[in-house]
Parts: sequence; structure tokens; C-alpha cells
Amino acid sequence: MASIDAGPNVFFDVAINGQPAGRIVFKLYDDIVPKTARNFRELATGQHGFGYAGSSFHQVIPEFMLQGGDFTRHDGTGGKSIYGPKFNDENFIIKHTRPGLVSMANGAPNTNNSQ
Repeated sequence: MASIDAGPNVFFDVAINGQPAGRIVFKLYDDIVPKTARNFRELATGQHGFGYAGSSFHQVIPEFMLQGGDFTRHDGTGGKSIYGPKFNDENFIIKHTRPGLVSMANGAPNTNNSQ
């Protein structure tokens, strides 16, 4: 398994009802999922003219998970990647065995985008 210290960090400064609520820092496993990590990093920076800035978490389940990243429809049905509308799965080596891991949500195999 990858070292917890490997890979670059990206962050979101989060606001709730317009008030600063803190920063979420994400460690990216670019050695294991390079295409997915690049997509997340470049959407976080907005370097393609679109990305996560100003988007919301459209699904919040307390003590379980947050889902966001739909900056096209803002309801969980949209999103896009830096590679186009969707991109293929890379692998499923890292499992959700502890809190704090981030994954791409998708509706079927090879449908990754920004969520």
C-alpha cells in the first residue's frame, strides 16, 4: 500500500452559508491512480477554466460521507473531467479501510468525472 505521506496535497477552503468553516486537505495517490489524481488536482486548482471552486457538497450523510464535485448541475447528476465528460477506472487497490479517504463516485464502470 502507498505511504500515507506519498503524493501531493490539494485543499478546499469550505464555507457553510457563506461563513468560513475550515480547510479540507486531500492527499493524492498519484503513484497508484495517476490519471484520477491529476483530474482531482487540476479540478481543485481550476486550471482548465472549470473545477470545484464554488461547488457544493450535494449529499451529506453525518458520520458517514460527503459527496460533491457536481459543478455542472449541482445536484449529483452532472460533472465532467479534465479528459472530457468521463474517463475510465484505473484500479481499486486502495480500499476504504479508514476514515478520510476520497474516491471518485460513478454510476457504472468507467464513468468517472468530477464527483
